[in-house]
Amino acid sequence: MSLDPVQVMKRQDSLPKTCPSASNGDSKASWDDSKDIHENVGSTKKPKPGPVRRARKVEGGIFFPKPENAVTIAVSSRVLFHTEKEQKVFEQQGIEEYLRYQVEHENEPFAPGPAFPLVKALEAVNNHLRELYPESEELFDIVLVTYNHANVGIRLINTINYHNLFIERFCMTGGSSPTGYLKAWHTNLYLSADTAKVQEALSEGIAAATMFMSEKQIEVSKTQLKVAFDGDAVLFSDESERIFKAHGLDKFFEHERENENTLLDHGPLKGFLEVLGKLQKKFYAKGHRLDCPIRTYLVTARSAASSGIRALKTLRAWGLEIDEALFLAGAPKGPMLEKIRPHIYFDDQMFHVEGAVEMGAIAAHVPYGIAQKYPHKKSTNTGK
Repeated sequence: MSLDPVQVMKRQDSLPKTCPSASNGDSKASWDDSKDIHENVGSTKKPKPGPVRRARKVEGGIFFPKPENAVTIAVSSRVLFHTEKEQKVFEQQGIEEYLRYQVEHENEPFAPGPAFPLVKALEAVNNHLRELYPESEELFDIVLVTYNHANVGIRLINTINYHNLFIERFCMTGGSSPTGYLKAWHTNLYLSADTAKVQEALSEGIAAATMFMSEKQIEVSKTQLKVAFDGDAVLFSDESERIFKAHGLDKFFEHERENENTLLDHGPLKGFLEVLGKLQKKFYAKGHRLDCPIRTYLVTARSAASSGIRALKTLRAWGLEIDEALFLAGAPKGPMLEKIRPHIYFDDQMFHVEGAVEMGAIAAHVPYGIAQKYPHKKSTNTGK
C-alpha cells in the first residue's frame, strides 16, 4: 500500500449533519438553496443564493487569545477540507485557471478533510476551558495557513461559516513559504498535506506532520480529544533508532539496558505533548482527572521489559504524563489504533502510518530521523 497525502481520501458516504450539501469539488452542491427567512416572509421573490451565516457565540471570557498565550494549531486548507479537484486543476491547468475556478465556485463549500474532526475536538475542549477558566487565554487557537492567493479566501471563509467552525485567523501566503508566519504565530503544531513544507517547518524547530486519512474513516469521539504518539523520532530523538538500524535488535536491547537511567533527548513532537499536558492539568485542578476532555497515548513498537523503561523514565523526568502506554514489541499498530480511535496519530515511519490508515484511523507522518533513510521492510521490528 502506498499513500499520497490526503489524495487517498474519497468523498465520505455520510457527512456531518451540519453540512448535508458540502462539496468535495465534484458535485454541484452549494448554498444556492439556502433561504433567508426574515427577508423573504410574504415575498414572491426568489431568495438570493448565499451562505448561511451562523452567529458565533462565546459565553463570556476570552474571545481571541494572544498567540504567545494560546496553543496554536496551524492547519492547511488541503487537510482541513477536501480540495482534490481544485488541486488537480492547479496541477494540470495552472494558477490562472485555478484562481478562476475557485472564484466561480466560491459559493460551494468544501467537504471536511482529515483535520476536520481534530479541529472540532479542539473547539470542544475550548468550550470546557472557557466554562472553567473564563478569563484564561490558555486555549487552542486554530490558524488556517495556506499557499492560496487571497482571492480564494472568500470560498474558504464561506466554507468555515457553513461548517460553523471557530477559525478567525488566516494566513494566505500567495505561494510563499509559510514557515516565517508559523514562527510569528508561536505555532505549537503545523499540519499540512505537503511533506516539503512539513520538513521545512521541522527544520525550524516547529512540530509538524503530513496528514493522511483512509478511504474509510472510523468514528471518533465528539467529547474527548484523543492524541496518540509514537515514541522514537516523534516524542524522543532518533538516538535509539539509529542503534537499531546500524547494529540490529540485540545491540539495540543492550544499548537500552546500559542507558536505562540516561534520559532520551527530545523529539520534534515533545513540545506538543507538553502543551497538551499543561491543559490537562488545568482540568485536573478542577477535579476533572477522570473525565478530562484530553487523553494522550504512547503507541510504540518498543518492548516493555527490554526497552520500555527508559522511555517511561524519560517522560517522568520531563514531568509529562501519558494516559495510556502501549508497548507492542513489534506487533502491528493498526489494530490498536482502531480501538483507540484517535483524532490524530503521529509516527515517523510510513509503514506504521499505512497500517493505521488501513484500519481507518487518522494518521500523520513526521518526516524526521534516521527512518527516512531506511524504508521499513516487512520484517519483525521490536526496536521501535
